[in-house]
Amino acid sequence: MNTTELALKERIKELTCLYDISTIIVNSDIETLEDTIKAIAFSIKKAFRFPDETHIVITTGTTKVETFNSEETSIKLIEDIMVFNKFEGTITAYLEQSKFTSDDFLEEEQLLLNNIALKLGSLLERMEIRKGETSLKRQMEHADRLNILGELTAGIAHELNTPLANILGFAELLKDSLKNEKENLADLDKIIQNAIFSREVVKKLMFFACEMPQEMTKVNIVPSLKDAINLLDATFRKQEVKYIVKIEDEALWLRADTIQLTQIIFNLIMNAIYFSPKNGLVVISAFQTEKDIVLKISDEGPGLSNEALEKIFQPFFTTKPAGDGSGLGLSVVQGIVSSHKGSILATNNSEKGTTFTVSLPK
Repeated sequence: MNTTELALKERIKELTCLYDISTIIVNSDIETLEDTIKAIAFSIKKAFRFPDETHIVITTGTTKVETFNSEETSIKLIEDIMVFNKFEGTITAYLEQSKFTSDDFLEEEQLLLNNIALKLGSLLERMEIRKGETSLKRQMEHADRLNILGELTAGIAHELNTPLANILGFAELLKDSLKNEKENLADLDKIIQNAIFSREVVKKLMFFACEMPQEMTKVNIVPSLKDAINLLDATFRKQEVKYIVKIEDEALWLRADTIQLTQIIFNLIMNAIYFSPKNGLVVISAFQTEKDIVLKISDEGPGLSNEALEKIFQPFFTTKPAGDGSGLGLSVVQGIVSSHKGSILATNNSEKGTTFTVSLPK
């Protein structure tokens, strides 16, 4: 076979390879990405001058595909894979050093790798865009569900508010007429306590449904924070939990609803106390950046699982045992923070426990 025929044969192999790879990419999706890359690697292998001796390795941020297990040698052709103009991986062709030299690679083979790297980069870009679209769709569906839930919650809360007020009112009246009947009085106290608990749940539902009116004023968060800590000092002692307060300034001013601000502080500190072990430490810190007031509350509890980190602010989700929590506390906090145009983030600490970080605009 003469030189022209050999060159033509190699060119046909390269064109066949590009056609095959285009077909593979057209039929690929996110779920079969690794299989797609593997098929591309074997197509490249067949297109090289010495297909039986060529070893192809494709690496991306999450995947590494090899055509067969072999020692990587110094004789290689390599091409970078770029995704959105950022380095994402490489396509490398190897030949065994004992049999070949670098001259055994053809110039056209380097151009082929370059062409395939561009195609693979485009595929990965398309996959990233699809992931983003899927994530956005989920967020929108979640937001729609929350809006529906908010409307339902508001209706339920309003319906329950009046009968609960009546139960509490009539129970208090009955108390006066049962002063000398200790057994009945004890039962009545249980009714009152449970009605008060139910009223608090309704109040949280109304916060969650954004039915509680806001009165935005310029507030110094420091006194609110210190008052909350003073009120909870007995709870810290009872639960045998220590605490440290770190406040950088005497005044940290922001526009907020004072009652709702206190709700944020109380909920997060009570949560930290609940999950802290005996002799555990809760760190409460507040400071300011150029645009925000930042409140951090950190505990030494068991931390949160990956599932809990994703769902922690969802209404009715709780990591507490049944009967210990309604699953509304952190949803209410997030709702208040959002209504103040702020953000809240839950993260696990490097060693143990969880930190909640609230940022509220000044």
